[in-house]
Amino acid sequence: MRPAEGGYGHRSGWRTMTRDVVLERAQRVLDANWTGTYTVPASGLYPHQWSWDSAFIAIGTRHTRPDRARAEILSLVPAQWDDGRIPQIIYNPTRDEEYAPGNSFWRSQSIPGSGVRPSAGFVQPPNHAWAAWLVHSADPEGSASEGFLEAIYPVLVRWHDYLAGPRASSRNPTLSVIKHPWEGTDNSPLWDDALSRVPVESGTEIRRPDLLHAGHGERPDTNEYRKYYWLAERYRANQCRDDEPFAFEMVCPLFNALQAVSELALARIADALGASSQAHRDRAAVISTALDSDLWDDELGIYVARDDVSGSLVRKATANGLAPLLIPDAGHGPELVATLLGPRFLGGGKFVPSYDRTAADFDPALYWRGPAWFNLNWMIMRAMQGIGNVEAADRLTPLFSEVSAQGDFPEYVDPTSGEPRGTRNFSWTAALTIDALTVTHLPPLSDTTNAPAPIGSYEH
Repeated sequence: MRPAEGGYGHRSGWRTMTRDVVLERAQRVLDANWTGTYTVPASGLYPHQWSWDSAFIAIGTRHTRPDRARAEILSLVPAQWDDGRIPQIIYNPTRDEEYAPGNSFWRSQSIPGSGVRPSAGFVQPPNHAWAAWLVHSADPEGSASEGFLEAIYPVLVRWHDYLAGPRASSRNPTLSVIKHPWEGTDNSPLWDDALSRVPVESGTEIRRPDLLHAGHGERPDTNEYRKYYWLAERYRANQCRDDEPFAFEMVCPLFNALQAVSELALARIADALGASSQAHRDRAAVISTALDSDLWDDELGIYVARDDVSGSLVRKATANGLAPLLIPDAGHGPELVATLLGPRFLGGGKFVPSYDRTAADFDPALYWRGPAWFNLNWMIMRAMQGIGNVEAADRLTPLFSEVSAQGDFPEYVDPTSGEPRGTRNFSWTAALTIDALTVTHLPPLSDTTNAPAPIGSYEH
């Protein structure tokens, strides 16, 4: 069905698609993208496994295929490096020519301490422990029979120790740094100033298969890709070590907020296993405090990024800066909600854009420079439910109940019209649609007890 002329939304002719039809279509996408051991983000553009995609995908599949959700998380284990990192991309070597940079670029199996499965050297935001706990909570009997928590807990502890160790910020060791835009929101305006230090050159041939799957003006340009490759080449040349200063080191509020939330999830897992959990709760609290002291911008009313090389704050309002709403009792919660509901974000249109709508360089079509992404909107919707702001959460429901399926589960959409952008049949869009339409209420997240009541233990 094509949406009626005039855009996407309640009055665009979409009301005939029932919840059951949306769920069935979402499951069809996930089934098509399932390889037997993990789910690819999209069968054409993304033929390998991406780590934070797998975590979001597992959050959705826990409702329909809980055994597969556990397998999705556990499939990351053989890729873990000796230093604890869970890599950004785990490659299918038989499809190396379909995506760049591929396994032939990273050659991880020639790097001492890399995982059994070939992978990139970079990482992605740490949503994995949160996903693991939600997957367990969806089917605790099946999880227990498979020993899921026992298997995944030490892997996740080592992953978080890596982030708090080799990846700790030189200016505030409480927070973690990212070493490349690909470790977060690729072409976000938060990285512009840091990337201005990087030359527009690369020793690698720049191949752009992404342009075959996205419309004009929806992806970073080739000059940006040359900078990305320049950074990747130098990280690879240093065998992906983190013990030396690097040209790009950024402290990102989204990355660190997910680290704090996942520390709380690790605490729940530890409680369930009868292990000590206080260190996880303490680390989450320390990260939350550091976000308030280091990254809060009072004038903008949002958390911003910091360039760890120059020490300067990047005073730009992005959806990354809304992510700390997920942390229980966030230090600037009321101000952050006001920013969310203001003209920069939800006050200016239907869905949460990835970047400030009022900024001169806002672009509603261009990747992380304006479009609404389903994972960020899902996180903000859950955060609003967590603090009891049902009205704000309900404003985002149509993104999942209407826009996702009618747009063939796109990678991202125009934040006002809902026009689909990027590739289609995108797995985390389908998975988070299932979660959003299956789970209708998120109780407040509280860390005041050591009882094993789960973070994100949803009521249906």
